Formats: sequence, C-alpha cells, structure tokens
Amino acid sequence: MDAIELLLERQSDSKLTTPGPTLSQLGIIQRAALNVPDHASLKPWQFLIVEGDDRIKLGEMYYQAALADNADEKTLARAKELPLRAPMVIVCIAKVKQHAKVPRVEQVQAAGCAVMAMQQAAFALGLGGVWRTGSYAKNEHLKSALSLNTEDEIVGFLYLGTPAQRVKKFRNIPIDNFFQTL
Repeated sequence: MDAIELLLERQSDSKLTTPGPTLSQLGIIQRAALNVPDHASLKPWQFLIVEGDDRIKLGEMYYQAALADNADEKTLARAKELPLRAPMVIVCIAKVKQHAKVPRVEQVQAAGCAVMAMQQAAFALGLGGVWRTGSYAKNEHLKSALSLNTEDEIVGFLYLGTPAQRVKKFRNIPIDNFFQTL
C-alpha cells in the first residue's frame, strides 16, 4: 500500500477479532508512533499495551471508574467488556512537560498524532483499528488506577486486531465545505 492510498483509504474498523498484531507488526506500529511531528523532540507521550488477560484488568479498572462516577447499571455492566472488543488495546497518554516554547496544546496534539500514526501503520499492515476516547479518557479514577499524574491526559484507547469483516467504507465528503481560499 503506498502512502497516498493509505491516507485516502484508511478507515476505522470497530468490529475486531484475533489475531492482533504480531511482535514484528507491533514493532512497526510503535516506531510509527515515535516518528510523528514533535516540537523540541519532547516525546510527550506514554503508551500502555494491554492484551491477553490484562484486558480483563483494564475492564475492572473501567468498572471501578464507572462505579466511582455513580454510573447507571447499563454502563457498569458494559464497563468490563469494553477492553475485550479487540485483542490489543493501546492506552495513549500525553505526558505534558514544562517547556518555554512548546505549550500543552502542542504536546497533546503530538500525542494525538502518535495515535493516528499507529492506526495508519496498523491499517497499512492489513490490521484494523479504531481510536476511541469516551468518558474513560477523562476519568480521574482511571488515571489514578493507571498511575498517571493529574496533568497527564489520556488522548485515546487504540483498539487493534483483525477486522471481523472487511467492508470498505464509501466517503464522499465535499472538499469545498472545509477548504476555502483566504
């Protein structure tokens, strides 16, 4: 797959199954994350790879976070199942550093670019993935359970695996709705 095809054909696949990335594929995905635009080369990120039984642990963390937020029964019932939607989940965290020339927003954006690069790499390797956020990305109880600092920001949960079905999504987005000349 060439770069232009990747950029134009990439899609999110929310229905994922085994197998997840191999060690070799994961290495490529990881290197893609570390090569994104990064002002002052701060590397303002951390990635937690969750697979196998660790997905059950993450589900329990989701459950405890939902419980701490007085979530309804439906949310509580669903919490433990969320990490099981894919063979691998990568928790992507912006680890903002004090820097005179690189504001917080740039560092969080760099971490977001890393998530996109990982998803792009996975897609190029024939895998599927979906970048999710949701209430758990902002949940202080979950951040604490993951041993994150209060200034850290979860920019997403990247679910990776093999698409359960390969359905090419048709997009016809009118370019003129988003691009104008000055």
